[in-house]
Amino acid sequence: MKGQVALVREQGVEFAVVLVKLQLLRGAKSEKDAAVRTWSIEFGRPAVLMAQDTRGEMEFYGRRDLSQWLANNILDPAQLPWREFTAKAA
Repeated sequence: MKGQVALVREQGVEFAVVLVKLQLLRGAKSEKDAAVRTWSIEFGRPAVLMAQDTRGEMEFYGRRDLSQWLANNILDPAQLPWREFTAKAA
């Protein structure tokens, strides 16, 4: 499975922002939590899920402090250092 991830280091905290489909963020909490766990293991750091709606509005899901920091500080997804990845576990 291929996707987009931004590995971020902010104020000494390293985390991964994983681009996902909006339907995942609008779905069941158990599915979102499972995705956060999977990507946290995959990247070896806390993961935050990110999606955009049709208007370009970003939504984040994951650890509250990280999600809030992203929501308050990232105005454009291009601010993040995106790269493509191929997941080890699908």
